[in-house]
Amino acid sequence: MLFKDIRDYQISFLGLFLVVGIGTRDWTLRPELIGVLIATSLATQWILSLVISHWSLANNKGQMTNDKGQITSLRSALITSLGLSLLLRADHWTTMAIAAASAIASKFLFKFGDKHFFNPGNFGIISALVLTSDAWVSPGQWGEEWWYALLFAGTGGMTLQRIGRWDTTAAFLGAYSLLEAIRNLWLGWTWDVYWHRLMSGSLLLFALFMITDPRSIPNSRIGRVVWAVCIAGLTFILRNYFFVSTAVFWALFALAPLTILIDVLWLAPRFAWQEGDEGDEGAGGAGEELLTQHS
Repeated sequence: MLFKDIRDYQISFLGLFLVVGIGTRDWTLRPELIGVLIATSLATQWILSLVISHWSLANNKGQMTNDKGQITSLRSALITSLGLSLLLRADHWTTMAIAAASAIASKFLFKFGDKHFFNPGNFGIISALVLTSDAWVSPGQWGEEWWYALLFAGTGGMTLQRIGRWDTTAAFLGAYSLLEAIRNLWLGWTWDVYWHRLMSGSLLLFALFMITDPRSIPNSRIGRVVWAVCIAGLTFILRNYFFVSTAVFWALFALAPLTILIDVLWLAPRFAWQEGDEGDEGAGGAGEELLTQHS
């Protein structure tokens, strides 16, 4: 049933952002490239899930395993493709295909135990930036209009309230805004400069829909707070001292493996999607926890 899973809401929200962006911003979005992202993400998810399913069956001597969700659920792959459509730009379809395929494959390749630690959308963006010559991300593409912030905060709040991951967003935005405020005071700049640096639609998209991926972030609350503060600190350094415009994405990519250590230091139940699809690797932002807990 539609909207039975919280990921259905997130798909609707990201789709809405894409429509609003095309209609209100002067983007160089090409429908055929969005189609490539979606098709490649879904195909990669389906193929790799099928491979893992057959491998599991073979290793269990033909007995059925609990990976129904790996085969049937393509929601996470669609979320990843929509996220990439909102943030990544390229001149050639091959670049988009590389981004989508690497994003989905990262969930299956980079795992510790039964948990992947790279955010798939973020991994796809970094892969495209490193492996191709025509990919770019425009952090300021959403501008600084206040109604974008309200739209992102409202829809993001609805999903975060369902999964209980407000702590991650609050820790990241709180730490980053504090560092920027201290720097602003130190340099003697006016506060309009400060708000200019914070009122970015892309920054809010990152904080509300990317850094909150429940399947790749630390399991414990204290772990998520520590992790988010570290990402905020590295983002601040990369942006202000190395002048990296895509600092948030590089910071998340660099510190993603830290999740492994944090989960060891602070033990907590692992997040699982509502429908009990243990094998389905979530790709991006929201879902409901099971009442049963997974260690």
